[in-house]
Amino acid sequence: MSIALALAIYFVIWWIVLFAMLPIGVRTAEEAGEKASPGTAESAPLLPRLLPKMLATTVVATIVFAFVYAIVVHRVITLDDIPFFPRYERVQ
Repeated sequence: MSIALALAIYFVIWWIVLFAMLPIGVRTAEEAGEKASPGTAESAPLLPRLLPKMLATTVVATIVFAFVYAIVVHRVITLDDIPFFPRYERVQ
């Protein structure tokens, strides 16, 4: 696996994990028992705590990437193992 491919895969995994982590622990002003500030959407999070979520995202994405990297490098799953992937005859 090339470094460019590894970085691209890590980038995609990181963003997917980030979007999965964003709603965790978020409370709106109404849920916290406070009044929303004027001009703020009622569904806006009161304290989004983005830095801890980004750090947790990095840890989880690194673990997921390590599994993906091991699967690709050690050829646990190859393209021939995917049933709906078209197979082409190799020309020599």
